[in-house]
Amino acid sequence: MNVSEIAGSPASSPDPVHGADSVASTADAQGRHWLQHAGQRLAVVPSRGGAVAAWQWLPPQGAPMDLWRPWDGSDDLYRQASFAMVPWSNRIAQGGFEAAGRFHAMQPNRVGEPYPIHGDGWLQPWQLRQTGPGEIEMTLHSDGFGGSPYRFVARQVLRLREHGLDQRVEVRHEGDEPLPYGLGLHPWFVRAADTRIQAAVQGVWLSGADPIPTGRSTTLPADWNLPTGMPAHGSFIDNAFFGWDGVATVHWPGRGLQVQLRQIEPAVRGGEGHCLVYRPPQGEAFCLEPITHPIDAFHLPGQEGLRLLRKGESMRLSVAWDVLPDGA
Repeated sequence: MNVSEIAGSPASSPDPVHGADSVASTADAQGRHWLQHAGQRLAVVPSRGGAVAAWQWLPPQGAPMDLWRPWDGSDDLYRQASFAMVPWSNRIAQGGFEAAGRFHAMQPNRVGEPYPIHGDGWLQPWQLRQTGPGEIEMTLHSDGFGGSPYRFVARQVLRLREHGLDQRVEVRHEGDEPLPYGLGLHPWFVRAADTRIQAAVQGVWLSGADPIPTGRSTTLPADWNLPTGMPAHGSFIDNAFFGWDGVATVHWPGRGLQVQLRQIEPAVRGGEGHCLVYRPPQGEAFCLEPITHPIDAFHLPGQEGLRLLRKGESMRLSVAWDVLPDGA
């Protein structure tokens, strides 16, 4: 294995597409650190929420293929290719939540959003280090960011390996009072005209005028039918699905590729998992998100999918992203 440092853009390597494995020890002008390994390229931006800026497949011939929509360099953190959602995912309604008999107030954290959304890890800078060929680690120590009651340490590990990417997010509670925690990943997939999404789910959380759930339904609209495979273009979706078996696939027949998501931890047994689809009517991307709990789980019976962590306790979300041929 020939591992060499590169400074800044991957274009500075002798063969930026099919050359030797390489690791970015310094950032480029946009703050991206690039990693090349196992026929793939990954860029992370620790200073911008520990986000992934690009994930590319490198075919033996031809140009790199973006699997997640690459960051366009804008200030909007939603324009990153992917980011971790910690210490909870999606939205919290009613101005906060109760835990251990006490109400904890939460404030909106994104312009235009009436609710706090996706935790606060994506809003803070992380620390980066190289942990091995094809592997990087980012860490965050968060202490009541923006008035949040959460005090925690989070760690992300991303590892490029043959035919895919392994990703792990861990969080450890550091506060004195126990709090409910959840995790998620927020990738923006490239959307082509023929892109399809497939996942075995039992139903969907419906919502009203906003994405806060109003109830469950096991009847899926025709173009929301994840088990049979639904188009990446169609009616608007910003909903969590329940009864997921932990496996989902994004198909790009025209590219001859698919990416399969497998949730490794927490293990999904008996269709107990959750995933979320964000399908806007317009745009070049959509989201397929592995999550440990549904939207606004803080106000659902039993705080579904959340874990009450005491000081020193932790939880983890591990997924495998497999890049496979697709002739469908």
